[in-house]
Amino acid sequence: MKTKLCLLYGGKSAEHQVSLQTAKAVIQALSLEKFEIHPIYITTDGQWVKGPILTQAVESVQALQFTKGDEIVPNAMMSALTPNENTGYDVVFPLLHGPNGEDGTVQGMLELLNLPYVGNGVLASAAGMDKVIMKNIFAQAGLPQVKYVWSLRSTWKADPHSAYRYVEEELGYPCFVKPANLGSSVGISKCTNREELEAAYKEAFQFDRKIIIEEGIIAREIEIGVLGNDHPECSVAGEILPKTAFYDYKAKYEDGDTALIIPAEISETVYAKMSDIAKMAFKALDCSGLVRADFFVSDEGKVLINEVNTMPGFTPVSMFPLLWKHSGVEYPELIERLIQLALERYEEKQKIKYTF
Repeated sequence: MKTKLCLLYGGKSAEHQVSLQTAKAVIQALSLEKFEIHPIYITTDGQWVKGPILTQAVESVQALQFTKGDEIVPNAMMSALTPNENTGYDVVFPLLHGPNGEDGTVQGMLELLNLPYVGNGVLASAAGMDKVIMKNIFAQAGLPQVKYVWSLRSTWKADPHSAYRYVEEELGYPCFVKPANLGSSVGISKCTNREELEAAYKEAFQFDRKIIIEEGIIAREIEIGVLGNDHPECSVAGEILPKTAFYDYKAKYEDGDTALIIPAEISETVYAKMSDIAKMAFKALDCSGLVRADFFVSDEGKVLINEVNTMPGFTPVSMFPLLWKHSGVEYPELIERLIQLALERYEEKQKIKYTF
């Protein structure tokens, strides 16, 4: 019997195209002998479109953007997923990045439908999406990180000069301005003076009502993949060497020429610190399935956690699958392990009693 696997991708997010690339890569890696693949494409305006069961790998993202002629389910997401005798899914794989997909919204719907799904649950997804909440939880857990402040759009509009002055007093320059609820380096700016800070605020507030501003430090950017549920394990570490001022969207998904050094040239002591902190962060957010943990490492060996990504990309140039490949887990096996972890977590939840 093939496993009936439902893939959710696209979505109402600035990371829509990233999700399409991820979906294409995952489909190409899945065995059609093991899996019956049911694609559901979520358009940029939130319409859910069921595509036909895939009988072969797709060669382009355009082939995954279903339109007329396919089964359109307007404003009825649950009916698109609700199992029946013909379309009962064994597991759902949300290949969604950013708001309305990676932030706990879709995960909550899948919980209500009592469907097994790959990746993090509602709490971890929501907390991991909001960089301010995530960093607050890390601080409470005692994890080392750079200094940061945050602001709401309404506060900034009421008194922009005070907002800029607060950043300068608390962090100074350089600093990084980011939307609180977004990924893939969308809307991020590096600032070295007041003029750049003003422009960065305007840019970031296009994507969110809340932004985070982080201290800029001189450090290497090193990442670790985490895999598991209650007992997570870590991959080898990998280092990012962007040719731009920082690892932005263009470097991640368009150029493809950013140097990724895997395994990273770090000492066993530094790796042990990173691995311990990555697992602590995973547990602090109550994660499950997977995360990619991003770190800053100084020349003196000081390790600071930057953030975790609860649904890292699976594109050909993405770090997460490459880290596990160099750890001895090939891409198809990685996908299958994630599916198995989803089923294990689902079975564990079924043991919970909700009545007395």
